Amino acid sequence: MGACYSCGTELTFDRAYRTTICPGCGKGVRVCKNCKFYSPGSHWDCRETISEPVREKDIVNFCEYFVLKAKSGNSDAGDEKDDSRAAFDNLFDS
Repeated sequence: MGACYSCGTELTFDRAYRTTICPGCGKGVRVCKNCKFYSPGSHWDCRETISEPVREKDIVNFCEYFVLKAKSGNSDAGDEKDDSRAAFDNLFDS
């Protein structure tokens, strides 16, 4: 189970098909931003070895690797990014 990238509505299903929509906002669920492999900054923003880029990360697509991202506990994605950046910056402190 996960949460919609757009509105945060909890998604109570484990699988998302191309026709699956979020009950909260009506947007498609099978999009890169809802995938556990979505990783901005990685090659084509994906941790999987996809053969071609998916240009629109918030539009339903045909990617074979899609796996619905599990809802993260209490941590916010922004907080994780800030923590990662702080750890990187600390590498260069003397």
